[in-house]
Amino acid sequence: MSTTPAPTDSAIGFFERYLTVWIALAMAAGIALGSFAPGVVNAIAAAEVYSINLVVAVLIWAMVYPMMVGVDFGAVSGVARQPKGLMVTLVVNWLIKPFTMAFLAVLFFDTLFAPWIAPEDAAQYTAGLILLGAAPCTAMVFVWSQLTRGDATYTLVQVSVNDLIMVVAFAPIVAFLLGVTEISVPWSTLVLATLLYVVLPLIAGLITRRILGGQEAIDAFKARVKPLSIIGLIATVVILFGLQGEVILAKPMVIALIAVPILIQSYGMFALAYGAAHVLKVPHRIAAPCAMIATSNFFELAVAVAISLFGLHSGAALATVVGVLVEVPVMLSLVAFANRTRSRFPSHS
Repeated sequence: MSTTPAPTDSAIGFFERYLTVWIALAMAAGIALGSFAPGVVNAIAAAEVYSINLVVAVLIWAMVYPMMVGVDFGAVSGVARQPKGLMVTLVVNWLIKPFTMAFLAVLFFDTLFAPWIAPEDAAQYTAGLILLGAAPCTAMVFVWSQLTRGDATYTLVQVSVNDLIMVVAFAPIVAFLLGVTEISVPWSTLVLATLLYVVLPLIAGLITRRILGGQEAIDAFKARVKPLSIIGLIATVVILFGLQGEVILAKPMVIALIAVPILIQSYGMFALAYGAAHVLKVPHRIAAPCAMIATSNFFELAVAVAISLFGLHSGAALATVVGVLVEVPVMLSLVAFANRTRSRFPSHS
């Protein structure tokens, strides 16, 4: 596996250095857009195929493509020589994360928040959080990996393995935790999302590498297209907040209550995965993306399933949307923490 040098202040671009500020402005701009230009938001929302918004898909593609240009398939064999990071991700995502999310949802909505939330609403919010906890991230993690100078090839392998497991494990885990015998999973959404967010950008990245030829030309091209990731992220946040601005303004207290278990889950899973990687002496270029994958969620799938099972205006759908709103600021804080603690991990293995 290739190594990635630790970032320096001069290596971090202007947009990256002040990314938290841009995201905050993007959130405000999205809410304003949803409030004052609902026609624009409705037009964006209507551009869907199999519950996937095509505008958001293009923006996520822009985020992922620069990362894929850095993927060197000649180094994929190195993953087999460094299995610890992959194992940490898989254990956390499939043996721990769905069940802790269900536990936290029941704890807060059935017990701690019971005085403020009706039982029928509590059950809906619990269902939505279960859907979030059972769907590990597919696309956005490439952005978090890039911001922590993660190994592009290893990140791709981790995401691909999680996608394969998700195809067979998502429905049974959700069905078990929801206490039902069967669940209608939009497989077309899962397949299309994987194609849009992973397969097509990967093919484009491989073609780009072939056209560019030498590593020096590849590095120069990556530097030129790198801003696409940040621009795509900011534009995506604007759209997501525009789509949900009305709900955010109408139910601020409910949004805050739903966010509590999501925040605890997110920081807890990161601490578990990042700590395990540290104990196992996993190199930082693998440990950071490993923890990011264990923390973030495949919100497109969670939202789609919530809508198909419980309805567009259900509490379950609202809970999955809150997951989207919480994820960006949480992941940015974890990116900053991972970068500050880089020196505590081995740089090689």
